[in-house]
Order: sequence, then C-alpha cells, then structure tokens
Amino acid sequence: MNLLIAVLIALLLLLLADGIRRHSAWLKRIFLPSSIIAGTIGLLLGPQALGRLAGWLDLAALPELGLFPEEILDTWTLLPGVLINVVFASLFLGKVIPGIKEIWLRAGPQVVFGQTIAWGQYVVGLLLAILVLAPVFGISPIAGALIEIGFEGGHGTAAGMAPAFEAAGFPEGADLALGLATIGLVSGVIIGTILINWAARRGEITILEPGEEHPHETATAADDIELSEEDKREARKQKRMAGSATDALSLQLGWIMLAIVIGWLLLEGLQLIERLTWGGELFSYVPLFPLAMIGGLIIQLCIDRLELKHLLIRSYIARAGGLALDLTIVMALASLSLQAIGDNIGPFLLLVLAGGAWCVFGVLVIAPRIIPYNWFERGIGDFGQSMGMTISGLLLMRMADPENRSGAMDSFGYKQLLFEPVVGGGLFTGISVALIASYGPLPILILCSVITAAWLAFGLLYFGPMVREERARKD
Repeated sequence: MNLLIAVLIALLLLLLADGIRRHSAWLKRIFLPSSIIAGTIGLLLGPQALGRLAGWLDLAALPELGLFPEEILDTWTLLPGVLINVVFASLFLGKVIPGIKEIWLRAGPQVVFGQTIAWGQYVVGLLLAILVLAPVFGISPIAGALIEIGFEGGHGTAAGMAPAFEAAGFPEGADLALGLATIGLVSGVIIGTILINWAARRGEITILEPGEEHPHETATAADDIELSEEDKREARKQKRMAGSATDALSLQLGWIMLAIVIGWLLLEGLQLIERLTWGGELFSYVPLFPLAMIGGLIIQLCIDRLELKHLLIRSYIARAGGLALDLTIVMALASLSLQAIGDNIGPFLLLVLAGGAWCVFGVLVIAPRIIPYNWFERGIGDFGQSMGMTISGLLLMRMADPENRSGAMDSFGYKQLLFEPVVGGGLFTGISVALIASYGPLPILILCSVITAAWLAFGLLYFGPMVREERARKD
C-alpha cells in the first residue's frame, strides 16, 4: 500500500506541475520539464522545507515531516534506484541499430566532441577534488565524479547512483549529484539560449537569413510533424498486435524486464569472476542500470539478426521508459537532502562553476576546431547534454535549427549509440565511483586525462584539416 500511495502522490504532483507549466510563460521559455517542477514541489512540501519551517516557527498545525508520511518518503528514497533500470533497459529496445561505419560517417565529429567533454568533466572534477575539495573541505575525493554524473548523466543517473555512493561510504554524494543535475539543467538551457543569440549576432548560425525571425521565438517542443516511415511502421506493428490475447504494452514491458534480467546476470557474472580471480570488490559498487542498458542492446541485436523486429514496438517501450524516468526524477528530487548540500555548499558551488566553465569552453573553443560543418548547431546540442540531459541538447538544437536543415539532429541521434554505452550514464559512469573508491582518485585522474587528451588529439588531427578546408572554401 505504501508503494501504491507513493506512486499515486508522485503522479498527482506531475499533474499539478504540468498545470503550472502550461500557465507559466517563463517555465515554458526555459523548457523546464514537468517532472523537475513536480519534484521541486514535493521537496518544498516535505520535511526539507515545509517541515523545517514548522520547526523554526513552532507551528503545531504543520507536521515536522511536511505533508508526506515517513513511509512515503522512505519509498521515494528507494524507488529511483529501481526505476532507473527500466529507463536504461529501454534505451535501445525497438531502435534501428546502424553499422559502426554509418554512425561514424554521420556523427564522427560529435562523437569525438561529446567524448572529450564527458571525460574532461572527470579530469576537472578529480583535479578539483585532489587539490581543493579533499584537503580544504575534507570531502571525499569521490566528489571528483560528481560533475559527470550530475551534469552529463542527469537526474536519472544521479538518482540511480545512490546505492553506489552509499556502498563507497559517501552517501551525501547522491544528493550533491541531484543538486548538480538541477543546477546544470536550468543553467544549461539559460546559457545555451544566450550562446544561440550570440551565435546569431556573429553569423555563426549559418542557416539564419537576414531579417529572418529568430528560431527560438517561434519553435516549440510540440510542433506537429508529418508521420515518418518509422511512425508508420510503428502503427502497423500496433495494429498487428491488437488481436493478441496479451496487451501489447504488457509484452513490451516483458522485453524491458528481460533486458534487466540479462543485465543482472552480467553483473552477477562479473562479480563472480572478480571473486574467483583477484578477489577485489570493484563490481560490488557497480549499479545495475548500465548493465541493463547492455542487456537491451543485446536483445535488439538478436532481434535484428533473427528478423523479428515486429515483436518490439518502440513507441510503447519509449513511453514505459519515459514514465519510469518521470517518476525517478520526481521521487529523487522530492526526497533530496538539502542538509547534505548545505553542509557541503562550498564544494558544491566550486563543482558547479568548474563544470559549467569546462562545458562553455568546450562549445566555444573545442567544437569549432573539430566539427567541420555547422559546428555551432551541432556543438550546442552536446553542450546541452553535457550540462543537463539529452533532452536539453535536443531543445537547444531545435532553438538554433528548428527545421534541422543542418542535419544536427540526425548526427546527434547517431552519436548516442557510440556515447551512451560508455559515459553520460553508461558503463564507465556506473563504475566511476567504484573505481575511485577502490584505487584512489590519482590513478583515475591519470586514466581520464589520457583518454581526454587522446580524444582531443584525434579530433584535431583527423577532423582539423576538414575544418580548415571548409573555412578556406567559405572564405
């Protein structure tokens, strides 16, 4: 019953948040998702805000836990770590997985740029942790992973990493990561909007014509578009399954659960191998969700090989993943510990400033040197993703190029297939806390620095000549 009530309250908060967002021009303008608004409302009505206000003012009419019973708050604390597995298991299910060569031809520069920014976030965070956060503030050096987990990974990843932080002896890390994700999302959209206007004035957005209305003034996230071939195929699949004795949504949830089971078996296998060989505890810190994503990818590759694509309906799978993500964000934010952020406000602000500065440096300095064509339209998407989540990148690209005439949207989508399995909530993100806890921050800093330098050097040497050739052609 506690589980049912916790989910019902979260859904009611989503309804309330959606109504507020629909009537707030400012919230629409910064593209703040309803789930984050709902989570914030839950946080304000809970023990962290309303409850403390009751204690400070000694108001007997207000409970110290706010409006939510302790059982509901405990459920909200636990559920995000479960639901995040559904989110990641659904990422690749029902999607067309193109060949590596095709992905590289379409999205190679953005793969390089995105990887450089993501690994660089570890470098910036670990340097800050080793030089300042640990010696000055006494905070765990695991804080060096917070920028990538909070900014690049977003709220879902931050919430899903809570068990890993707990196991590593840094429980406040989950709250700090969620705080970073919130700040990163809002500031990413605001800074991205400023950068889009800057690029338009400088003529860096090549699709703008003199006198043409600025894209972000008219583009909305819900513009009607003509049904694509993929949409038509999805409709045919739904019609085919309509006569089945089992509801189509139930079957799609079954595939998601199978992906999670495969991920669990992979994780158990890795832990068994570790115990039987070097006897370490690295994989005991690793959460399930990155392996669940690999499980979904394995299923999709098998489905493609066996030509059974009609069994998967991407629209249903995406809806299930979307619902799980919304609930994850609402519950994680509503149960966020403001005390943990308040106790570590100095390190928190330093991480925000350092992470934000690196992302801005990336889009303004690195992107134009390794992305040959339409560097700003493509780079602003990776900037948005590196500051918040994938949807932030899509929104910023839509603002800069509402009709996708630069092809940035397509390249961005292809890039995720070579990006998400590793960082931004992928396998390395999942084990980063475990690696720092097991081997210390310095070896991981060296590893991430080498990888960042390798990606950057490859981009400058491989795509740099293309950039210079394109500039010479324009001149």
